[in-house]
Amino acid sequence: MINTLLLVCLLIFVTVFWRWPTIRQHFWQRKYKTMALNSQQKEILLRCMPIYKKMTDADRAKLERHIGWFLNEKRFVGCDGLTLTAAMKLIVAADACLLVLHKPWPLYNNVKEILLYPSAYYAPQSRRDSAGLVSYHNTVRLGESWPGGTLVLSWHDVLEGNRLPSDGHNLVVHEFAHQLDQETGQTTGTPLLSSAAQYKEWGRVFSRAYNQLKTHVAYSMHHVIHSYGATNEAEFFAVITETFIEKPAELRQYDPEIYRLLVDYYQFDPIVWH
Repeated sequence: MINTLLLVCLLIFVTVFWRWPTIRQHFWQRKYKTMALNSQQKEILLRCMPIYKKMTDADRAKLERHIGWFLNEKRFVGCDGLTLTAAMKLIVAADACLLVLHKPWPLYNNVKEILLYPSAYYAPQSRRDSAGLVSYHNTVRLGESWPGGTLVLSWHDVLEGNRLPSDGHNLVVHEFAHQLDQETGQTTGTPLLSSAAQYKEWGRVFSRAYNQLKTHVAYSMHHVIHSYGATNEAEFFAVITETFIEKPAELRQYDPEIYRLLVDYYQFDPIVWH
């Protein structure tokens, strides 16, 4: 009798384990089926997220569903005396969900919590010199993306990113792009792709565009992408994602090939909204 019971429990466990993604999706679909943003939330997005107003009705509806899921599944923490409000969480969620507009739940599977500071904050940093000596100091930061699933954001700069929607800077977009990059288990500027052919194409186009930016920055040549993108491949991916969202026409004219690569990856063309 006991052996039979153990066998049944084992079969149930194995079934649930292998079918867990499907079971979880079904649970979420039922839980959030009727969830929608209320009129006050939509008004906040219309005022604080200019791109929301310009989206098609279908894309706006999909973004709203993602926002509802995100707000219920991710943890927000106010730091350094910041009192969190529903509006703060809403704006961060909206910017983050824009990048994964056409991706299924779970969104940002590795992200567990978002820490919000009132403005720029100090973070400890260590550095080893050529002699092997390690020095410790504090640096001023606007945001961070940790592989363990924590994001840190300056609320002041979150607002600035939305207040100036065409300057190529958006802190939330930048840090969540890092999270997409980190889904592979590394931070290399190459996000999770679906085939070997896509990785090959990404490597060719991405490397060429990154090296081109470094050359343009070094020789003070014209470049649409912010020069911070020349820091390394990971920062290039985050910065070019900001450019893709906020300056799509300029990026397409500057580098049509990298623009096409980003359209294929993100599965939308932001020029339609601009």
